[in-house]
Amino acid sequence: MHPLIRTARTTGLFYLGLGITGALGFLTIRPMIFDAGDADATLANLVANESLARLGVALELLIVLTQTLAAVWFHRLFRTVDSTAAGSIAAFGIVNAVAILGSAAMLATAVGVATGGAAGTADTVQLLYLVSENLWGVGGLFFGLWLIPMGWCVLRSGWLPRPLGWLLVAGGLGYLLMTFVSYLAPDAGIVADLLVAPATVGEFWILGYLIIFGVRKQALTETRPATPAAPLTTASPV
Repeated sequence: MHPLIRTARTTGLFYLGLGITGALGFLTIRPMIFDAGDADATLANLVANESLARLGVALELLIVLTQTLAAVWFHRLFRTVDSTAAGSIAAFGIVNAVAILGSAAMLATAVGVATGGAAGTADTVQLLYLVSENLWGVGGLFFGLWLIPMGWCVLRSGWLPRPLGWLLVAGGLGYLLMTFVSYLAPDAGIVADLLVAPATVGEFWILGYLIIFGVRKQALTETRPATPAAPLTTASPV
């Protein structure tokens, strides 16, 4: 397998891991535990489903791991295309992973408080879950930022479909706007969902393309080392 295809597919697999762990942890398990309007319900859910809550912590740690690895491998994939943009993908992705790491620490603390029987447990657990949720919220700023240089590298390289590049750039801008809208207009509802729709489509597209195809065939010839030129010979003197 060509090294560029191997790097692309590895990148896609790490991105897929990020998507799966995020879907299971943030979108599935968290709503089963956290009730934003009722601290007592959150505590009751956590105590009754302690193993599930602990699994939620483990999944958030896996989100951190897979996003960090995806960020590093995106840098490996695109560093010859645009070193600044590739470095930006890695930096912004890792900062977002650090925000989720903070969220995981909050969830782990909530489990410890709930199972330790401390006084004022319900309010404390609720506060920890709220902070965790807001770490995800503000981390969306850097998630948007990592999509923009990713899209730029797609456009510059020509290794993946150009519409995908524009979609990722639009998705990144949408995430940036959504982060501010969610705090300035918390009742925006469908508007906030529409802002991140391009990002969702772009993410599924790029991870699928990377895993299935790697890169376009033309990229393999573009990155192949050039054949050394034959040495020049001097004419023999007459």
